[in-house]
Amino acid sequence: MGMDRKVFSTGMKVFDLLLMVAAFMVSTLPLFHRIHRLTLTEFFAMRVKLGNLLLFVSFMLVWHILFKVLGLYGSKRLSRRWEEFRDIVAATTLGTLVIAAAAWVFQIWVVSRVFLVLFWLMTTGAVILSRVIIRSTLAYARRHGRNLRNLLVIGTNNRAITLVKRIQARPELGYRILGFADANWEGLEAVKKEGYSVVSDLDFLPAYLRKNVVDEIVLALPIRSFHGLGSAIAGVCEQQGIIVRFMPNIFDLKEAKHQSDDFGHDNEPLIGHASTIVDAWGLATKRLIDIVISTTAIVVLSPVLVLTAILVKLTSPGRIFFVQKRLGRNKRMFDIYKFRTMVVDAEMRLKEIEHQNEVSGPVFKIKNDPRITPVGRFLRKTSIDELPQLFNVLKGDMSLVGPRPLQVRDYELFDTFGQDWQRRRFSVRPGITCLWQINGRSSIPFEKWMELDLQYIRTWSLWLDFEILAKTLPAVLKGSGAA
Repeated sequence: MGMDRKVFSTGMKVFDLLLMVAAFMVSTLPLFHRIHRLTLTEFFAMRVKLGNLLLFVSFMLVWHILFKVLGLYGSKRLSRRWEEFRDIVAATTLGTLVIAAAAWVFQIWVVSRVFLVLFWLMTTGAVILSRVIIRSTLAYARRHGRNLRNLLVIGTNNRAITLVKRIQARPELGYRILGFADANWEGLEAVKKEGYSVVSDLDFLPAYLRKNVVDEIVLALPIRSFHGLGSAIAGVCEQQGIIVRFMPNIFDLKEAKHQSDDFGHDNEPLIGHASTIVDAWGLATKRLIDIVISTTAIVVLSPVLVLTAILVKLTSPGRIFFVQKRLGRNKRMFDIYKFRTMVVDAEMRLKEIEHQNEVSGPVFKIKNDPRITPVGRFLRKTSIDELPQLFNVLKGDMSLVGPRPLQVRDYELFDTFGQDWQRRRFSVRPGITCLWQINGRSSIPFEKWMELDLQYIRTWSLWLDFEILAKTLPAVLKGSGAA
């Protein structure tokens, strides 16, 4: 997806820790030079005692916690620059005070007043400089159509129009205005004449949200006359994991977390609610883990990938890889990669055997699918056919862990089998493995599958991802629920 904010966030975290180490080392040099105790060569050749190493690791941990608590790894798309600088100064000042206190308690002789001043100046200046560079890079990318979020405005009153104009005047925020949704009223034609697009009325808004890529909505309806309708719309968005922003008001949402953001310097803030994963630091770490593990796995498993490609080509006519459109985060389409396990006309033959479906809901699964090739059956049983999805993970279309991406056909049947609360699974990046994978795969009913996906979103943590990854291999080797 081009420049990914999570990748930038990961870079900030790594840079901050490396900076802390570098600043600590450089800040000790004047002291060593003044007392002529060690040369620079001798300094780098020193042996590190275990106690000192543990103490230094503790400094790094405290440094990270301070930066995280003060929100320096969250999205700064709508925050003002001076507010971020204020938080940086607070974090580096508190971190420096922690080092000073530890030096006094543990008698760390290298930590002097000169050291503390140099350390604070270096870390504060370098972190601020890095944030300026990152903000400028992201602003440039957004002005050129990258890293955009799709925004739908509910309401066409003067406040809504003014808000849209302010957003459009600041392309560095990275918002693509999808248009407006509103009931038919006397001012609607005037709005259209100004060149604004009204993409839906209020009755068909839930259907529009189901069918289109919407990252956020802004509720700009008059609160007094549309409170009930606005609350219902907010509830639909809560079910689907769409971020809701509105002029300050309360809709009694049960799971969504809220925060206040500002789209301009002189307008009132918008309160945002999100019923999906909002831990920016955790998501950045998750993305870093995805990149490292997928890259390593591709290299280590390259002989298996090559051998499998040869087997597929030699045992069945057609392409080696099966490429299919799937729905990703917020229903964005992407091409999923798998080793082909079926005959080349498998999708055309689906109509002939749909009546044999053995699972509930919109998905299609049968144990003895006649379209599967002999080699394909083995690849499915061992999940080797899924290995090319490591390239999807590396590209950013998928994650190692997350709800399995659904086919377009299956999603279109959601109107018959699914409910809005189940659509919240699309608010996160899909994955290769998930709770469904380790709890029976195709043998569990559709409703339970959706419940497991939402359980993953509600209880997500990095530890949960590691737990699912650790349990995936035994589940694959056991072959439970594979179809």
